[in-house]
Amino acid sequence: MKKIAIGADDAAIELKNIIKQLLESQHYDVVDYSNDSQNDRPVYPDVAFALASAIQAGSVTRGILLCGTGIGMAIVANKVPGVRAAQCHDTFSAERARKSNNAQVMTLGARVIGPELAKNIVNAWLASEFEGGGSQAKVERIDYYEQHARRT
Repeated sequence: MKKIAIGADDAAIELKNIIKQLLESQHYDVVDYSNDSQNDRPVYPDVAFALASAIQAGSVTRGILLCGTGIGMAIVANKVPGVRAAQCHDTFSAERARKSNNAQVMTLGARVIGPELAKNIVNAWLASEFEGGGSQAKVERIDYYEQHARRT
């Protein structure tokens, strides 16, 4: 069974549950980093950092983060060394996030896109793999700058 992480804050619990069902129907073992109780109001930086840390540790290879816009989740996930997160609101950006940038994390905005579009975006992202080629040197350069920034 394929394993994938998912996480959402209180603004995206409903969409997260829809995406989680989609993933489970495709035989993914879904590791959920969110808190479904809207009364507990999970703080998106904590959810994003926990999921991105799991990617960094290698316990999962891909993750999907959802909040109101997808912006905050992407910012936080990108703070974890070795993790590349991309905000995706259409299928083309989802494909390019994987094929060109080797993004292990996709973020979605529940206040920006509806459930059917979100499913299509997730499916496009899952079907895409890093192509290497001309993008390989660019991704390596991203890694170089990340290492450089940690040393300074």
